[in-house]
Order: sequence, then structure tokens, then C-alpha cells
Amino acid sequence: MALYKNNTELFQVRRGILGFVYKFLDQIKNCFRSCGRGGKFSLFTNRGLLFCVFVLAVLCLISLAAFGLGMHFHGKLEPNLLPWREMRKDIIVHDVPDRPTKKPRRQRFFPCEVAFKDSVDLLSEPKDFLNFTHFSLGYMETEKKASHSDAHEPRFGGHQTLEEREQSFFAVNQTVHCGFVRGAEGFPSTGFDLKEEDREYMSACRVVVSSCIFGSSDFLRRPTSRLMSEYSKKNVCFVLFVDEETLSTLSKEGNAPDDGGFVGLWKLVVVKNLPYTDMRKTGKVPKFLSHRLFPSSRYSIWLDSKLRLATDPMLIIDHFLWQTGSEYAISNHYTRHCVWDEVLQNKRLNKYNDTAIDEQFSFYQSDGLTKFDPSDPNTPLPSYVPEGSFIVRAHTPMSNLFSCLWFNEVDRFTSRDQLSFAFTFLKLKRMNPDKPFHLNMFKDCERRSLVKLFHHREPYVPPPPKIS
Repeated sequence: MALYKNNTELFQVRRGILGFVYKFLDQIKNCFRSCGRGGKFSLFTNRGLLFCVFVLAVLCLISLAAFGLGMHFHGKLEPNLLPWREMRKDIIVHDVPDRPTKKPRRQRFFPCEVAFKDSVDLLSEPKDFLNFTHFSLGYMETEKKASHSDAHEPRFGGHQTLEEREQSFFAVNQTVHCGFVRGAEGFPSTGFDLKEEDREYMSACRVVVSSCIFGSSDFLRRPTSRLMSEYSKKNVCFVLFVDEETLSTLSKEGNAPDDGGFVGLWKLVVVKNLPYTDMRKTGKVPKFLSHRLFPSSRYSIWLDSKLRLATDPMLIIDHFLWQTGSEYAISNHYTRHCVWDEVLQNKRLNKYNDTAIDEQFSFYQSDGLTKFDPSDPNTPLPSYVPEGSFIVRAHTPMSNLFSCLWFNEVDRFTSRDQLSFAFTFLKLKRMNPDKPFHLNMFKDCERRSLVKLFHHREPYVPPPPKIS
């Protein structure tokens, strides 16, 4: 350390730049002090002036090094010569790697309050509630044996012609395609085979909560038992459809069913001979055709396997059907409301083959599908895109017909049911102007208050083989 004397006080000053600067300042003061004293000009010229010029030159060089050249050049520079400022930019661009851009945060959505009644003990089904549009609806059970010139094999959804499809939209006494179509005698089953004992159990259900897991695509999420009333535990059937692969996976994870086939409130029903190789399309069978699987049921609630039911099912039926006078209830999508936007999103996320989506979309446009217009007071729904993971239904003729029609569209086209919802509803309404279909499209935030949402199980990707 060095000692620096100023005004009879001693300060410790580090050797190096700080001491050097202090010495420069002293010399500058001496320069101007000599001028003020009126000393000999020759002395100032020879010593002080020379040192002042030196100090100013050093400071100028320091400023140029720190801040770069800001001068304007007249004429052209030689190709190999660049101004210092541009050289610095070039160095920064090439020597410093670009920072990865952060992904924008996903918008968050929250539940909102739903005014349920305090207890199921306060509920009562409105008188003549199921007295909606009446007509007799039958279902195609068996197709005639195909001729030798007909190459198609029996299908679960049947082989509905375009003429039959058009006729099926009328709410009149008729027989329609609605899944579970068997081939003629001698042909194998078309799929979705159940044990007889499970069929007997399901045929006795009056109120149903159902879901499904096929291809081990999800974890088992039990309804929150403490939030279910004793009435619902005794009178509501909670049925989870699984295939044998899923049953094996769940059992390994500690969710093996007991002797009665139950895991908590869920009654596991094993489906053999799945009707589609596309597991998403197979999942549309219990989603849309609960009136076929539970022929004696009056009400049903469907929830996707990514949801855990956290509200008593009877309170849900009361709030979304009984209090609104509706026979079908489904929530709107949380961000998209127009089918045009849904088509683009499906393509962007590679949800399905683009060509198949285009064919379906073109078909719907040629058959009258229009864009959603929120400013139109005559728009029949608050959104043309549903959040189809939660559906509440009364098993009325109109509700059952709509479910069959929606399923037939999924069977004919893609498994992306949000693409076909608006078309099915609008065409059914257009072809039956005097027979209303009472559909309640509620807010997505209300759906979020009924259930707890999870992510689907990530598909297992086997490790790459070791190279020996």
C-alpha cells in the first residue's frame, strides 16, 4: 500500500490505476497553479504544458477505447477496414451465442362458482321432466349378408349410405345406425364384446357415471368418495370400461379390482375385441352410446379419463338438466368457438391426418355448415366448439338421436368429435324446425368446478437398443 498526503491527512491508496489517476490530478492542479501565480512562462511551457497535453492525449485514448469511434467518414473506406463501432457489432454477433427464446406462457383457466343445492336430500325430479319430443327410435342390429360383388366386411358402425345418413336426421319413427351392428350369420363379431354378467349389471342401472381407458392411455382416477352422497353411492352406477391391456397395467399399479370387479366406486367392465384400431375412436362408443350400453338408464354422465369427479352426480343432473329444462348439457371450449379455428388447430398440432380433416370439413361446408358469428342474435349456441370431456344427458328420444348422429359422423370421418359437433347439432335443428332439441351449453369454468383435471399418461417410449 502507498500513503498519499493531502491537507495534512494521510490516505492509503492502492498502487496501480487509482494512484496513477491521483498523480495525474495533482499534476493538472500544478499546471493551473503555476499559471495563476504568474510564474515564468518558459517554465510552464517546458514542463506543465507538455504534461497537460500528455494527460489530455491519454484521456482521449481511454475514451476512444471505451466508447468507440463516433466520427463520420467522408469518402469510402477500404473493404478490409471497418469503423470500430461496426467491428464491435460484428464481434458481438458472431462471438456471443443467441439466447434461446422463452416460450410464451400458456394461458391459465380457473373454475367458477356453481350454485348447487346444499344436499341431494333437497332434490326432486320435476314432474313430467322427460316429456320432450316423442317419437320411436329403433337401432340397426344386423346388416344383410354382403353379396360376392360387395367387398366390405361387417363393421361395428355398419355401412350407412348417404341416403340413409340424410334420412336419419329426421326426428320421426325410424330405425337408424347407432353402432353395435352385427354382420350376417356366419360373420364374426364386429367388436365391443362384454361378459354376460356385466351386461346384466349394466341393464339394471338407472343413473350412470361412465368413463373409459383403452390402450393403457391413462391412470385410474377414482371419484372423490367423500364428496359423493350415500344416495349416489347406492343408486348410481360408476362404470369404467377398460381393455385387457389396461386392466393388466392398472393391476400392476395397485388398482386390481376386487371379486366384484370394483376399484373404489368404479365398476371395471372389460371390453374384448375392440371395434377400432384407433383407441380414440373406440372411446367414442361409451362416450356417445351410453343409451345403448345402459338400456334402462334415465340419465348418464360421461367424463374423460383425465378427469376425476369431485361433485355428486345427482347435484350435477339437477343443476344442468332439471333446473334448466334441458335434455343434453355440454360445456363450450375454453378458447375456440368456430369450427374453422378448430380445423386449423387440429392441423397445427397434428391431431389427425390433414387430408382426412380436409375431406370432412369440405363435406360439412357443402352441406350447410357456416362460421360461428357471436354478434348474430340468432346464433343457437354460445359456441360451435364444445369441450367434450364432460357430458350430462337425459335419455330422451331427441337426446338419443343426437348421440347416434354424432357417433355416426365420428365413425364415417375422423375421431376428432369437436369437428362434427356443430354440424350435427345445426343439421338436426334445421331438419326438425318444429321439434326442438333442448341442449344446454354451459361455461367451461363450470366444468372445471365439477372435476379435477389431470394430464393424460405419457406414452411409453422404449430406450434405443444398445450397440455392442
